[in-house]
Amino acid sequence: MTAAIRVENISKKYILRHQVGGRSRYVALRDVLADKTVGTVRRLLSGFKSQASGFNRQNSLEEFWALQDVSFEIKQGEAVGIIGRNGAGKSTLLKILSRITKPTTGRIEIEGRVASLLEVGTGFHPELTGRENIFLNGAILGMHRAEIRKKFDEIVAFAEVEKFLDTPVKHYSSGMYMRLAFAVAAHLEPEILIVDEVLAVGDVQFQKKCLGKMQDVSQQHGRTVLFVSHNLDAILRLCTHVIWLDSGKLKDAGNPAQTINAYLQRQQSQGDTINLSKHPRADYSGGTGRFLEISPATATDGTGWSYPFGAPFAFDCTFEVSKKSPQFSVAFAVFAAAGFEIASARAPLSTAAAPIEPGKYRLFIETSELRLVPGSYTLNLGMRSEAGDQDYIDAAACFDVTTNESAAMEFADSIRAATIPKIHASLSKLTGV
Repeated sequence: MTAAIRVENISKKYILRHQVGGRSRYVALRDVLADKTVGTVRRLLSGFKSQASGFNRQNSLEEFWALQDVSFEIKQGEAVGIIGRNGAGKSTLLKILSRITKPTTGRIEIEGRVASLLEVGTGFHPELTGRENIFLNGAILGMHRAEIRKKFDEIVAFAEVEKFLDTPVKHYSSGMYMRLAFAVAAHLEPEILIVDEVLAVGDVQFQKKCLGKMQDVSQQHGRTVLFVSHNLDAILRLCTHVIWLDSGKLKDAGNPAQTINAYLQRQQSQGDTINLSKHPRADYSGGTGRFLEISPATATDGTGWSYPFGAPFAFDCTFEVSKKSPQFSVAFAVFAAAGFEIASARAPLSTAAAPIEPGKYRLFIETSELRLVPGSYTLNLGMRSEAGDQDYIDAAACFDVTTNESAAMEFADSIRAATIPKIHASLSKLTGV
């Protein structure tokens, strides 16, 4: 089978500019105008060197390698998943393969026409209607008008935007935008289809529809698909090969199940106690709570983040609160390695009569009646107050359930559905910190 994509020692360097001695990293228009004015005055008043605070800015430059010596080969007709944590270099790689940006070093060889869907509305002109954008995208892909007309009705039916077809796409919702963009990219018969995490914008039903279409494009029509997603279940179902990027480097590549399992285990490489202070998390600006650490609490025969089958699942987490709250709670969710949720629960930690006070706390949580078959799982954490969500962390920890599989088969079906386990929660305030 011939190679559709060949990547040889690709590296991509960016220059990061850091401001030293300035007022802040945010520069408003008034700051720009002020700096220009001061610069003009300085030139007029030769010999006079102003030391006014806030205007004597210096810049330091830092090299950042988004990708380093990445090499791989993708065969024609393969469906390849690309996984890795945020900032691993996945999107940078796709932009290079889509010819949006050039690599700093290395070379790529691509055989065939490429259609990319890297962000919502890629390649669309906001002032043009949906109908006009279909023809525009087809022309960009090098298709003749007759070819586009042949696929037109199929594209519109798939995108489910018939009613808004002659409306400028600037009036579309993000979901409508994405549906039409994917329909165009998937139906105009590119030899290579590149899709980033944008499918997360759509509803669950349409995500399934998109995955089915990508599977059809790859398996039935022999075209190559590159798919970046944090939905490991989708990666497992769609892809025949997985590439794992870690800090801009190729960490592993091969069988989807084996590579994903190694990826999940790597998340736990920091040891038993995990520092969550710098862990990637949802951005809740002005949030009054924040998770700090998480550690396992196991049975006598358990070790670290490894739990024997049948033992209660338990863990400790520490967090800090900066504002008094009468409706404060911490929640957790357990996900299977394939990416689907198995169980979730919430622990209320304050009431109007006994509000939580500012400070640092340790919370112990233990579940019962949550039986997990042997395998790898991830744990998400969230906290909420009367003001709304305060902090949320995806894959705060990974853990394993161990024993022989035959002993757990009676629970194999029941754990596939989301359940609400009974939990015991114990909160203590930390002093002297």
